[in-house]
Formats: sequence, structure tokens, C-alpha cells
Amino acid sequence: MASIAADADAGDEPVDRRLSEALASPVTTAELCRVVGSRVRELRQAMNMTMSTFAAEADISLGMLSKIEHGQSAPSLSTLVRLATTARVPVTALFRGLDEEHDLVIVRSGEGHEIHHQGGGPGRLYQDLGTLRGPNRVIEPMITTITEPGGVFPLYQHPGVEFLHVLEGSLDYGYGGTAYRLNAGDTMQIHGEVAHGPVELVELPIRFISIKVYPATEPRTAAGG
Repeated sequence: MASIAADADAGDEPVDRRLSEALASPVTTAELCRVVGSRVRELRQAMNMTMSTFAAEADISLGMLSKIEHGQSAPSLSTLVRLATTARVPVTALFRGLDEEHDLVIVRSGEGHEIHHQGGGPGRLYQDLGTLRGPNRVIEPMITTITEPGGVFPLYQHPGVEFLHVLEGSLDYGYGGTAYRLNAGDTMQIHGEVAHGPVELVELPIRFISIKVYPATEPRTAAGG
């Protein structure tokens, strides 16, 4: 995942610092960004507004709104006020659920969070399918969609194990120096420490789900696969 960027207006302290001081339990910047982004997206969609229209009314750039909705930016207080005003809610509504434990995550059809991925490029879409709250990722589900030929995919390595299930299309998937043909309906289970990743696109479009399961003691950040 891309590093968290601060949307700092001149002379305006990022709101996560102020909010953290008011919370009884600790809150990380990443958790703040995730919750605020999710609330902004829900409110915008409930109003049937496009991102460009909402951004224009809030007087922020489309790129900044995209970063906020994807949890990649810590908005300043003045930006939060503009977002809340455009959504016609109090600023506090943007933090709903921040101090709650999340034992259940539901990602509705088509609502997976697009993530920046080291294998990204034209015709490649990587979507996070939801993560339980906590300092470490124990399980990381992602869906990958490839619609254009060409390009080189990096090989990935990570702790734990990974499960893949091909939903559509066909590809050769490399693992430890050998390529394995995977067709729609096929599954594959691998050790993450061994270099792995797509090596040839056979039949487009390709969609596959990958689920990484990490050792409980390993710190996690969203990355390749």
C-alpha cells in the first residue's frame, strides 16, 4: 500500500493528532485514514454523487479525494470540515466506528478498495477485500483483474502461506522457478517465502483471488502477491 500522505493546509495541524488526544484508546494514523475514507465514500455514494462532483463541491482535488477514500491520506481539519459540509453531516460523523472493534468485515460486490501495487500497470486492477482491525494483518484477501496483455510482473516473497483461486481466464503462475498453468476454477496453495507470481497471460480477461495467511507474530503491511 502506498505510504500515508498528509493533506496539510497552511497552518493547519493534521486532525489525527488532535483526535488521538481525545480518544480513550490509542489510534493509529492508518486506522484513522481507513475509517474516515470509508465514511466519506459511504456518504458520497448515498448522495449518488460522483467523485469528481463531490470533490468539486468540497473544493479539493479529485486526486486528494481518491487518496482519502482509499485510506492513503490523513486529511487536515479544514479538509474534514469541507468534506462534512458537502456530505451534510457533522464532522464527528466521519469518525463513526473509529473506537469500535471490528470482528466482522463485509465488502459488498464491486466495493473492494483499489490498492497501489508493485505489479500495477495498464489493464491491471488490485483490490483489497477487507481486513480486520489490528496492528498486524493476519489474513490478506485480494482480487486481481488483468484485462490487457503485455508488461512484466514482479515475483513476490512474503512470510506465511498463500491460497489462489482463478475465477476467470488462464495464466501461467510461477513458483520456485517453475510455471504452472492455472485455468478458471483452479486453485493453488504455496509457501510465501518461495518466489512466486504471474509469468504469462494465456487467456484474458483474468481474475483471481489470492489470500495470504501470515504467521501471527509477523508485522504486516499490504504488499505484492
